[in-house]
Amino acid sequence: VTENRSDLEDLHLYATPREQRFRRFASLEFEGQLYMTPYDFIRAVTNDEPKRAKKWRSLSKQELNQILMETPPVWKGSSKLFRNLNEKGVISYTEYLFLLCILTKPHAGFRIAFNMFDTDGNEMVDKKEFLVLQEIFRKKNEKRERKGDEEKRAMLRLQLYGYHTSTNGVLKTEGEDLVPRSYWDTLRRSTSQVLFSDLAERADDISSSLSDTTLLVHFFGKKGKAELNFEDFYRFMDNLQTEVLEIEFLSYSNGMNTISEEDFAHILLRYTNVENTSSYLENMRCRIPEEKGITFDEFRSFFQFLNNLEDFTIAMQMYNFASRSIGQDEFKRAVYVATGVKLSPHLVNTVFKIFDVDRDDQLSYKEFIGIMKDRLNRGFRGYKPIQRYTTFKSCVRKELYSR
Repeated sequence: VTENRSDLEDLHLYATPREQRFRRFASLEFEGQLYMTPYDFIRAVTNDEPKRAKKWRSLSKQELNQILMETPPVWKGSSKLFRNLNEKGVISYTEYLFLLCILTKPHAGFRIAFNMFDTDGNEMVDKKEFLVLQEIFRKKNEKRERKGDEEKRAMLRLQLYGYHTSTNGVLKTEGEDLVPRSYWDTLRRSTSQVLFSDLAERADDISSSLSDTTLLVHFFGKKGKAELNFEDFYRFMDNLQTEVLEIEFLSYSNGMNTISEEDFAHILLRYTNVENTSSYLENMRCRIPEEKGITFDEFRSFFQFLNNLEDFTIAMQMYNFASRSIGQDEFKRAVYVATGVKLSPHLVNTVFKIFDVDRDDQLSYKEFIGIMKDRLNRGFRGYKPIQRYTTFKSCVRKELYSR
């Protein structure tokens, strides 16, 4: 099924940036609702634009059932789950938002997330409890809807949620509506409201009106009767973070065990609002003449640190209040104290060489944190086109290793 181009662009006018991105990358449609495949999701968080033309393939009930029958249980999950499923999976819009949240959260936050779903406190999450997520994100989304033709907005809700919704909010927040919050913050702040509102009751209605998805079958089994424990939930979240990082790393490593420092800089700057990246790249080239490379363990540890950026920001502010400069030793210590992550001396040196533009061996933490907040919010902001400038030395090194 191919949607008329004018209709597509027309509905885009009523969609938020998140909705627009989901609609661009989604490739499946079932009973009027759009879905991503696992492959679509991976591309949405690692690429600028969809690879193929805008076509939504209509799934039959038989095809959907076959996809769900082949979904592995949660205990068979791995850091290659999405790559192994590839096109054989369906991910709804609210699940897309949930998965994006996972990518930006520290491991310490996994327990908080699990406890928020576990509304009856039995240390297990069932399908009904998880479906409360649908209502929380939908209610949050309604507050962000763009004004306009009510019929068009109703069509958009049907595409994204699979059913028509009213705009009568259940999560009443009075003055809080004026303050923009992330979906994760909404989920966290809504915990007590979930326990004492009719959201949990609405989960029964939602469950009966919506089709199962790959995530629901993965978590709760083909009959929806299984329960999810914290260990499996934690493993799923950790595996997803690892999988996305592996895909990014492998796209630059060309089969080697390391990526160049310059490629590392490109990956860091790609998702940010930095207009002129050339000054950062040129600064790094001049100051790291001998290429050593960044291993995947170093790469992953840096992004684990980024997911704890809020705590690190507090530590940096303490240095600032004490009027102390931030050298590499202070930076490394602040990272460990605030996040528990140990960064290698080479990785810290590389970060300094990228961001120490005035070359005084001190880090401007405000500029660094501002840029890294952009990088952390992948999928929630605009994407910068990939620019690959590989040094001659890097080309030679990769050529030698490939022989």
